Amino acid sequence: MNAGCLTIKELTDAVGGGLTPRMVRHYHQLGLLPQPVRSPSNYRLYTQKDVLRLQRIVALKQQGFQLNHIRNILEVEPEADTTVNLMGQLQQQYRAVMQQISQLRQTASALEGLLGRDRHCQIIQAEVLAQLKLLDVETQAGLGGLENLWSGLDAEIHTHSEVFTESLQRLLPDLSHRSEIEQHLISQLVLACGDVSLVSFVKLSRDAIAASREALSSGCEIVVDTQTVAAALDQTRLLHLGCRTETLIDNPHITTATEAEVAFWQHREWREKLPQVSRGCVLVVGYAPSVLVEVCEAIANQKIQPALVIGMPIGFSHAPAAKRQLMQQGIPFITVEGTLGGGALAATALNALVESLIDKPDCHCYLK
Repeated sequence: MNAGCLTIKELTDAVGGGLTPRMVRHYHQLGLLPQPVRSPSNYRLYTQKDVLRLQRIVALKQQGFQLNHIRNILEVEPEADTTVNLMGQLQQQYRAVMQQISQLRQTASALEGLLGRDRHCQIIQAEVLAQLKLLDVETQAGLGGLENLWSGLDAEIHTHSEVFTESLQRLLPDLSHRSEIEQHLISQLVLACGDVSLVSFVKLSRDAIAASREALSSGCEIVVDTQTVAAALDQTRLLHLGCRTETLIDNPHITTATEAEVAFWQHREWREKLPQVSRGCVLVVGYAPSVLVEVCEAIANQKIQPALVIGMPIGFSHAPAAKRQLMQQGIPFITVEGTLGGGALAATALNALVESLIDKPDCHCYLK
């Protein structure tokens, strides 16, 4: 065995991250990892250079990059592997991914247009599906027929109000492994943004539902980042529970995420309000990533002890990072991974919890 070289098992142990010999062989087949030299006994022999390359592959994969995108990133020559070149390549990858998402979104919208019909539309829906099988969409006349089919479906919207629950039953993935209260929460979040794919990004700690019900039942303080979020809360139900609302960025003229983010940084008095929140409160962050970052830091330093944090700020870099920090704090949380979020979603999450508590005070399904 060559001195300083690693076997495939030693390589995977050195890299870590759940890497297995089978995955290494797969990366060889894909061209992600160069074929290694062989020992006289035909063992694969790896060097420190292979360790570093695999660590990059594992790190990029953990961040959500697909293997074909990782290969393109790693194809940059070492001498040309500057920040500018790498950023340019990542931008190209991002645009390609967004184009694919856009195309898939169009397909999903077409499917939603058929599957998301309530019972009042099912008669015309059956007719459309029958005609769709016979439609020749290869010709211009066929495309015109397709437009007529959609027009027929759309005409039904004038005959009745939309039954959202029936549409969601057909569109939502299987949520039977979640409690009834969680299902209600997720359904309300999907309705608030009109995007079923949100389900995959909604993250709750195991104790989030229990913590929210205990805190709200005791008439806890609700602390929000902006008045826009406060305005979207169900104040009637909160008043019924004895919960009062406190706003950190207490300026009615601040209505956007950009304004909230800048204002929270510039005004010390709003940052100084955070350590003053009551123990056992529910924190709702829907706009400023900096607020959630400050919340996480205050929790880590034991300056505040909220019962629950609903963290859904908007942003492309700070917001995802702040949400990751939130999920590592060891406290009850509800968040939406990545860049998705906003005041409407954050308020909807709290409103759904409040609604289910009042409507089903004796429900204990979430404890299973």
